[in-house]
Amino acid sequence: MANRGDNIIAEEARAMEVGEEPTAAGNTGRGGRKRDTWATHTGFILACVGSAVGMANIWLFPYRVAQLGGAAFLIPYLIFVALLGFTGVIGEMAFGRAMGTGPMGAFGRAMEMRGVKGGSRIGKIIGLIPTLGSLAIAIGYAVVLGWACHYLFSSLSGELMAQTDMGAFFGGIASDFGNVGFHLLGLAITFGIMILGVSRGIERVNKVLMPLFFVLFVIIAIRVATLPGADAGYMYLLVPRWEALLNPTTWVYALGQAFFSLSLAGCGTLVYGSYLKKDVDVVDAAKNVAIFDTIAGLVAACVVVPAVFAFGLDVSSGPPLLFITLAQVFQEMPFGGIFAIILFVAVVFAAITSLMNLFEAPVEALQEQAGLSRVASVAVVAVLAVAVGLFLENGSSVSDWMDVISIYVIPVGAFLAAIMFFWVCPRGFAKQQAELGRAKPLGPWFNVFTRYVFVGITALVIVLGIFYGGIG
Repeated sequence: MANRGDNIIAEEARAMEVGEEPTAAGNTGRGGRKRDTWATHTGFILACVGSAVGMANIWLFPYRVAQLGGAAFLIPYLIFVALLGFTGVIGEMAFGRAMGTGPMGAFGRAMEMRGVKGGSRIGKIIGLIPTLGSLAIAIGYAVVLGWACHYLFSSLSGELMAQTDMGAFFGGIASDFGNVGFHLLGLAITFGIMILGVSRGIERVNKVLMPLFFVLFVIIAIRVATLPGADAGYMYLLVPRWEALLNPTTWVYALGQAFFSLSLAGCGTLVYGSYLKKDVDVVDAAKNVAIFDTIAGLVAACVVVPAVFAFGLDVSSGPPLLFITLAQVFQEMPFGGIFAIILFVAVVFAAITSLMNLFEAPVEALQEQAGLSRVASVAVVAVLAVAVGLFLENGSSVSDWMDVISIYVIPVGAFLAAIMFFWVCPRGFAKQQAELGRAKPLGPWFNVFTRYVFVGITALVIVLGIFYGGIG
């Protein structure tokens, strides 16, 4: 088995010298079909940023910072972002690119490289875990996108600003079959983009939506800074409360926030990596994803916390913060209707870019493992999303659904991908794949931090998530 692994690595090196594609990865899909790729390096990074920037940045990160030490919370958070970004994010990108396929195919090829009898079939079965986990979390996330679409249209029509009880308004939407039309609209937009493919659909849309997301949130942040009383929110948010660092809960939730915000799941980032060309530096790409995801969280915090303080409301977490508390803030703010539109446009953008990443895993699996066309694969996933998602429109139902998947499935997927790439694949293979496209090789730290530290942290996330009932 060791000789087989060494031969594969040697073949990879020879292929790179003559400008060919390494043997472990395929540029063709099932049946010899040419596999789509990212057209540009920037497009790939923005797509990965789009997958990472989502609801957690808007309704959870500001709450975590405010409640767990203010600026002091950023110390453990940034430590974990750097640690996970330079191990897990690089690993999932490089794993996907090395194998040229999503989790099912990648796990299967890793087992084959190890020389396991029937390894391809076993690996594909294991790869179903992150693939189905991605589909499940996407189905729940689509419900939230439907809420955001409803709020955007209500902002445009003036209905939102006219509400006398925002809690009751949201409760009516987040009820059994209470938002079917907008739920289906959100799915239609997402799948309509995905049918176009990776380079013509997902990449082009992310190139527009992600820069606009940041611009829109900066506009809102500037407006919030002019509100009377906002300074108290900045003080609460930015002044470090160092005693929080002595509380283990601060470190646990900082880890959870970093882990889930970076979209580590053994699936979405891996699939996006599988469309990546060999000349792209995944270390640089992972660094940019971590930086822009953190900036998104900080900008959101500078919007949410000062705005809530300015009007004497409570900083809560989850959907109530976005759909009840912030909506009330804009009701009381001069020209609030305009800024509500800006906010919910940005929220819809963030939700769509994240949802495309989540749905891409099962779509890719149907294309590569079942041999379906892109359109047929998207259609199958769309039917599943509608059939299951419509029964999750109740706020409590979708919350329970998302909790189960995020606690018991998502981190397990990340753990399995890490084991496959850093332990099952031949020793040295992961480092070699991560170095493709780089002028400077990675140091020996990479093997130690990926094989031991990252795998250990991922296992810890599973345990802590179960113990705390969710940490991200």
